[in-house]
Amino acid sequence: MPMKPHRRTFLKSSAAAGVGYWAAGGVAKAQSTSPNEQIQFACVGVGGKGQSDSADAGRNGKVVAICDVDDNTLKRAGLRFREAKAYNDFRRLFDEMGDKVDAVTVSTPDHTHAVAAVMAMNMDKHCFCQKPLSHSIYEARVMGDLARERGVATMMGNQGTALDSLRKASAVVQSGVLGNIKELHVWTNRPVWPQGTGRPAEVRGVPNHIHWHEWLGPAPSRPYHEAYHPFKWRGFWDFGTGALGDMACHTLNMPFDALNLRDPLAVTAQTAGHNKETYPGWSIIDFEFPGNEKRGALNLTWYDGGKRPDPKLLGGEKPVASGALIIGDEGTLYATGDYADDYRLLDGLEEPTVEFEKSPGHFTEWVNAIKGEKPATSNFPDYAGPLTETILLGNLAVWVGDGKRVEWDAKELKCTNMPELASIVKREYRPGYSI
Repeated sequence: MPMKPHRRTFLKSSAAAGVGYWAAGGVAKAQSTSPNEQIQFACVGVGGKGQSDSADAGRNGKVVAICDVDDNTLKRAGLRFREAKAYNDFRRLFDEMGDKVDAVTVSTPDHTHAVAAVMAMNMDKHCFCQKPLSHSIYEARVMGDLARERGVATMMGNQGTALDSLRKASAVVQSGVLGNIKELHVWTNRPVWPQGTGRPAEVRGVPNHIHWHEWLGPAPSRPYHEAYHPFKWRGFWDFGTGALGDMACHTLNMPFDALNLRDPLAVTAQTAGHNKETYPGWSIIDFEFPGNEKRGALNLTWYDGGKRPDPKLLGGEKPVASGALIIGDEGTLYATGDYADDYRLLDGLEEPTVEFEKSPGHFTEWVNAIKGEKPATSNFPDYAGPLTETILLGNLAVWVGDGKRVEWDAKELKCTNMPELASIVKREYRPGYSI
């Protein structure tokens, strides 16, 4: 059921008409007091990160529908959003509430991101989706293309994109102070969940409060086990994207923005080994990027599972738990934390004065885009989709392991030397789910 065109037009017109004069000087948007001018949100997944995402939605409009496969989680969310209609299946939510919803937040396990978001965008709903944007490379491409085609406002939940520290560090790199960039190193303290294990052998009865069929969504059927819900699913190939997928949308975010790290040519990986059931206990992944109009070709190395760059790259200093190194022939930038929370220049470099655009706030960027302002920085077509495609390519190398070089055609979404990886690039779905 497509959203009535007049409601989208009305939201934008209301935003424009609601501009008022600020007493201290200047122009500011007036707060709407009419319920008809509120953005009406549906929140798919309201536990974990979905708790804060739905709270953001409630602060910026009205949450009219909530969805979660866990009745206990849904009940807690219902205490916060007493007027919202509750669902366990987002397909039913969209079917019944399609004409009452303007925008959707998707804060579910990775394997259901694309199915829920694509369904929403096909109904002309604006869409916010948690990171990584998708479970597969193909899904990321579809989500970006569809968002552009439908003209909906989108955003991925990599909130560090809005931080001044990240934006300033990116501008410093782009200033050229580091000279020609030679190599990158990015690492994380993940996983903090089990990886390198097998599928649970025991069969558990499904708890009464869990809707297991809906939790599985598009993934292949398997019996319920507490090893999956609510948190440890990230380590399983069928549900999560491992340490790389979970954290690189944060920790690689600044280098991606600074150096336009799109469309790698090839990836290789050394790992602890895995059984095609869960991701390995640790990985070291090398990405090869072609040059572009602003920089030459370069290599990126990703580390997880306790692996770190050689301390020699930091003059003997032990690397922090999560961070990034951008190394040029004139010096190095060292960013610490998952979001480039802080950074410093090494090798005696003096930091240049740079300009960068400040964000009004991560979620606010999306809300403003819904009201007709410019797209959010981490929108699906221009940023979040390409970032997710780059990151998830690394998992193809993890799948084959042993340092085997996976050659990649980004335009065609094909492994040119390993066609057997096509089923990882684009997966099959259980009946009842599609994109």
